[in-house]
Amino acid sequence: MILKLGMVLEIPLRQRNVMLLSAGYAPAYQERKLSDPELGAVRQALDFMLAQQAPYPALVVDRLWNLAMANAPAAGMMRWLLGLPDDAVLPTDGSVNVLKLMLDPHGVRPYLHNWEEVGADLLHWIQREAMGDGPGSAATVLLGELLALPGVAGMQGVGHLAPNLDRRGLPFLPVTIRKDGVELKLFTTIATLGTPHDVTVHELRVEAFFPADEASAAWFRARHG
Repeated sequence: MILKLGMVLEIPLRQRNVMLLSAGYAPAYQERKLSDPELGAVRQALDFMLAQQAPYPALVVDRLWNLAMANAPAAGMMRWLLGLPDDAVLPTDGSVNVLKLMLDPHGVRPYLHNWEEVGADLLHWIQREAMGDGPGSAATVLLGELLALPGVAGMQGVGHLAPNLDRRGLPFLPVTIRKDGVELKLFTTIATLGTPHDVTVHELRVEAFFPADEASAAWFRARHG
């Protein structure tokens, strides 16, 4: 009955496991690391998707937006925005949180022309994760850390630890980046993997960046064409 309710209500696999444990049953869904050999086919598929997105950036993140994979254009764009050397390695072991990187005034935020609009939409995801996981969870801790960044809690349309149920995540996210005389106009799409039976796979998100004008497209082609 718990499994049937979880499927009908489209409850995330992580929360279905919690429900099963609360009812005295063992979890039904495994949670492997993406590096696990059993997820080799999944990683191969993600590698293929990231490669096909070139010359435009694409990332793979987990449910808390910790970076798991990135194609060369995405790594190059991050190095450019952060002022890192061209040979700097972008960690993909989960130690880099994309939301923190984008909203931190010492990170990418100074170059995001519409950072408040972008930030409010991104926080929507973490607010919902925090609502589902409850107090003391990793999602709630991350939300608190993000809201503690200068200027974030005061953004229009952003609540505090309470989830903002009035705001819906957009199927695309407009982003305007300005640095060194370059203006990039992008939008992103966020995709998930279908019919997952593993918690890790269910929670992965592929964020692909697309140019919104020809000038932006030409900039990426020149760098990675």
